[in-house]
Amino acid sequence: MSDQLIQPRTLSGFRDFLPEAMIPREQLMETARRVYRSFGFVPIDTPTLEYAEILCGKGSEETDRQMYRFMHGKRDVAMRFDLTVPLARFVAQHQNELGMPFKRYHIGTVWRGERPQAGRYREFAQCDFDTIGTTSIASDIETVLVINDLMRGIGFEKFTIRLNNRKVLNGILQKADLAEQSVLVLRALDKLGKIGADKVKEEILKTTHATSQQADCILQLADISGTTAEVIEQLGTLCDGNELAEQGRNEISEVVNAAATVGLNDDNLAIDVSIARGLDYYTGTIVETFLDDLPSFGSVCSGGRYDNLAQLYTKQKLPGIGASLGLDRLLAAMQQLEMIPPTRTTADVLIIQFEPGDIEKYLAIAADLRTAGICTEVFPESVIRDGKFKSKKLNQQLKYANRRGFPAVIIAGSDELEANIVKIKWMEDAKETEVPLKSGSAEIVEWLAQRLN
Repeated sequence: MSDQLIQPRTLSGFRDFLPEAMIPREQLMETARRVYRSFGFVPIDTPTLEYAEILCGKGSEETDRQMYRFMHGKRDVAMRFDLTVPLARFVAQHQNELGMPFKRYHIGTVWRGERPQAGRYREFAQCDFDTIGTTSIASDIETVLVINDLMRGIGFEKFTIRLNNRKVLNGILQKADLAEQSVLVLRALDKLGKIGADKVKEEILKTTHATSQQADCILQLADISGTTAEVIEQLGTLCDGNELAEQGRNEISEVVNAAATVGLNDDNLAIDVSIARGLDYYTGTIVETFLDDLPSFGSVCSGGRYDNLAQLYTKQKLPGIGASLGLDRLLAAMQQLEMIPPTRTTADVLIIQFEPGDIEKYLAIAADLRTAGICTEVFPESVIRDGKFKSKKLNQQLKYANRRGFPAVIIAGSDELEANIVKIKWMEDAKETEVPLKSGSAEIVEWLAQRLN
């Protein structure tokens, strides 16, 4: 056996999560679960590994290139690159048990072998929600409303949900005689916000047989702007004469009008007819969500309607619509915006140990606080001094509390416990308050509940 130590390291594009990173990550997941459940979505899970034929060719050429794919014995397998394609397989396989329509959410890890960059990793989590089994515009409207509640639940007020419809895009492609080149044109158009109209035109001309005039016809979309009402009016002219484009325009109008009835207006909702969503399976409504304070950061919650995806696995028509919250990407944005307070603890309160002999009293107080929903830790360590178990010095325990970010510390030595009082130190301002300890821990619970809320 070799004595040489293995260097501890992680693969490029992969990460360990220390507590200060994992705590806000879990909090974001909990917020997503709460919002999804409030609309009636139910949780599912699917395997990390799928047969390669399930995943290949379902996203785009780029996602096929990025896929982690390998032979396991004689089986050709791959790791899921998103949660939508496995959902299509899942619903096709279990449709008789599920019943339609079916509303699900799925929070899980996915893998793409893309070049790591700020906010983008090869292993990352997605928080998806989808409605399967209906073509009703009500589901498109609800998707936008869920995104709105999700962003507000996380703590954002300044964000924009950008709305478009693939039927508008595909209809305009038909008008320009480019329907057969739709995949290549839409992938180029999806880069409009990143590389600009001139570069998009160059890519369209390079990758398709389009003429300069045809490319200009498509890029008319980039010139449409204004309020939602103004954009819908401008789309009327652009879509006129093509049934598919007109249908898409009407669907956009329905979503906007319904969202307005529940208070979602131009402050947080915009029509952006240039967004295409790079994945090939979208067929109708598409959405991307941007942070107003970080406009160049990119979309943090995206999705759309994919009426034909499940037909690869079943003859039964199973239309769907949904969206995905880019969890790690959003956390990177929140860090830039200083929205994540530093903390290394999940507890609200630390109870200082003065005498190991009083441990039962400390544990009783902690149990009362936890019963009241206040997360509480009793300082976990003692030392041996003069042949006896002793608590660590007060300044050492307070240093522990500061390092981990406890909001409050309970200090109660033998004298305080005898007098039925405790001292609560609020760490932010270092102020101490004397609280009676008479009715169990009721007074402590009341005081902490007011401050913590």
